[in-house]
Amino acid sequence: MKVYFIGIGGIGISSLARYYLHQGAEVLGSDLSADETTKELEKKGISIFIGRQQEGHLPVDVDLVVYSVAVPSTNPERERALQLQKEGGKLKILSYPQALGKISRSYFTIAVSGVHGKSTTAAMISRMLIEAGLDPTIVIGTKMKELPEKNFRAGKSQYLVLEADEWRASFLNYYPQVLVITSIEEEHLDFYHNLEDILQAYQKLLQHLPAGGILIINDDSPATHRLTIRPDLQVFHYSLVDPLALPLEKILKVPGKYNLSNALASFNVGRALKLNQETILQGLAGYKGCWRRFDQRQGKLGKKDFILVYDYAHHPTALKAFLQALRERFPREKILAIFQPHQYERTVKLFSQFVQVLKEADAWVDQLIITDIYKVAGREKRGEEKIKAETLVQTARSPSVVFQSLGKLGSYLQKELEGGEVVAVIGAGDIYDWGKTTLEKK
Repeated sequence: MKVYFIGIGGIGISSLARYYLHQGAEVLGSDLSADETTKELEKKGISIFIGRQQEGHLPVDVDLVVYSVAVPSTNPERERALQLQKEGGKLKILSYPQALGKISRSYFTIAVSGVHGKSTTAAMISRMLIEAGLDPTIVIGTKMKELPEKNFRAGKSQYLVLEADEWRASFLNYYPQVLVITSIEEEHLDFYHNLEDILQAYQKLLQHLPAGGILIINDDSPATHRLTIRPDLQVFHYSLVDPLALPLEKILKVPGKYNLSNALASFNVGRALKLNQETILQGLAGYKGCWRRFDQRQGKLGKKDFILVYDYAHHPTALKAFLQALRERFPREKILAIFQPHQYERTVKLFSQFVQVLKEADAWVDQLIITDIYKVAGREKRGEEKIKAETLVQTARSPSVVFQSLGKLGSYLQKELEGGEVVAVIGAGDIYDWGKTTLEKK
């Protein structure tokens, strides 16, 4: 079997590429640019075309083409795949969630959904199932420190752990036996009209659970209370006010109330699967964190050494929760946080929420540096690029919040740092690559 991935460098779709490679398929793919994920895949023997995608890259004998949901229908490789399909071949063309959804039907699937905490919760559940000896297959959108393959694990049991992403209602491709809903609020407003629209999508997702299926739901997220839950489901509610929260917080190695909430969700999955409580706690206590989620490294700029922390937060709620956790973990250190807003449309539609977080930032960090907005190719609307990151700073009017362009950020930090500080690099765009190149100790 020959499988071709368009946009293979994406953190989710790359895990699926690893799955097919493990199944014995010949795997190829393409992506616009090289990064550490594409380099890791190439080391596994996957041939990847880097740069402008072209129809000539697609082999005529390909059996399956899987494309990232971010890849438009006008992409030349998608168009070539359709042409080959029309020419009478047996070629199948699937989006990443469609392909993963098809695979998931062969497993007892545990799907983690929600605006926040999907990757961390899925990783915690995975760690717990491994500890319990349940040998799960794992396909997630982050890299776990416990996994040699990082975002993929091939298990031999019936269990599959995956993330169920709400963007473009991708999660409606999955029919899990266990569904976790970590939170619901306004997000991906380039696809959804409003919160009501988002709730309707989650309501449809609930219908994908079978009779007797298991729902794990966060009562601390107000919008979850607006869902209508079928009486034939097994429902496990969790909240930070649960008596379990305090002892669980004591054993966790990752900071923040949001990570405690993720751990409570994971604990309830274990409870629903009737795992031994001691085993559940051992699994969660052993969780060491994952890629770009309070991901702590050693930083160095010039002769100045410091603690470097990466985080993926790009929604106002997630940004606030991370900054709070940062101060919780480092109560006495000087903290400089760098935030790259992600997508012009998100910045416009959640502008007031971002500004409110910026106004409160001095409660958690000594300085919050806002840098240029990351443009998401194929997802920006004409006219909305007029919004500037500087406007966030000017509206917030906080002395601890400043703007600095990405091109001048390195020289700015050279002047600001004395050594021994905590520097946080926050966002879902290329700020991570900038951090690795500029700040990470080699």
